[in-house]
Amino acid sequence: MSTALLVVQVLNGLQLGLLLFLIAAGLTLVFGIMGCINLAHGVQYMIGAYLAVQFYAWTEHFGLTILLALATALLLGLLLEIVVFRRLYERDHLDQVLATFGIILFVNEAVKVIWGPVPLSLPAPELLSGSFVLMDGLLYPTYRLAILAAGLLVALLLWLVVMRTRVGMRLRAGATHPQIVSALGVDIGRLFMLVFAFGAMLAGFAGALAAPILSVEPGMGDNLLIVAFVVIIIGGIGSIKGAFFAALLVGLVDTLGRSLATDVLKLAFAPATANQIGPALASMLIYILMAAILWVRPTGLFGARTS
Repeated sequence: MSTALLVVQVLNGLQLGLLLFLIAAGLTLVFGIMGCINLAHGVQYMIGAYLAVQFYAWTEHFGLTILLALATALLLGLLLEIVVFRRLYERDHLDQVLATFGIILFVNEAVKVIWGPVPLSLPAPELLSGSFVLMDGLLYPTYRLAILAAGLLVALLLWLVVMRTRVGMRLRAGATHPQIVSALGVDIGRLFMLVFAFGAMLAGFAGALAAPILSVEPGMGDNLLIVAFVVIIIGGIGSIKGAFFAALLVGLVDTLGRSLATDVLKLAFAPATANQIGPALASMLIYILMAAILWVRPTGLFGARTS
């Protein structure tokens, strides 16, 4: 592989990692702090992409489209928490899995009714539609660099909120000692509602950012949900820092693995065998990585140690 192609694949891996972080951050907060398994988190990513397409059709302004998509995803998250999820917090995980799987089926069919089954697209903003010169003879889309910058900015802001604000302190305390925090006058129910809605907004933001580079279609978040669960398990359930580093690691391993697995196997196997085994191995790499990390550290990279 040439140096230029390697640089492009690394940037693509980091971009995928940051999109995964935006999805996994809300998922790890809901799962780690609220103890609720939300399989419907992927449809919130999909809804964000569809909202971006719809709002751009109405406004033809990309910045306004993102703001409207964020606000609507937040409101839909609040509605979903009030109508469905607050009735699931005290139920067992099987009930949560069944209920959220039902939400996946309902929302996937709803978007087909509203927008149709045909994939949609969203143009990148004109300001970011060009390419950036990384090195001689190597251009990289400016919009993809903007996704990198946006993901890093959100990661920094989220870390500051969780680790350096009173709200973040209440979140961390509510995750470990909800009864004590409630006795001190903090409304745990309202806190959990805000956490869920904020997680839905982050997933919607990821979908809106991805809409110009991916096809917007029903079920687009289902596969990413599985990878997002891999991210939060590797990083440590409930850890924002863990979700960030694990998402970057998974993004790089997945992207570089799909590009390099076949070439590496050709060093030990015949080309025909390597071509057959390589794609299958590449698709398994993130799960092999997860198993290896859990073997060494069962709570994940940044999960709380257990005695």
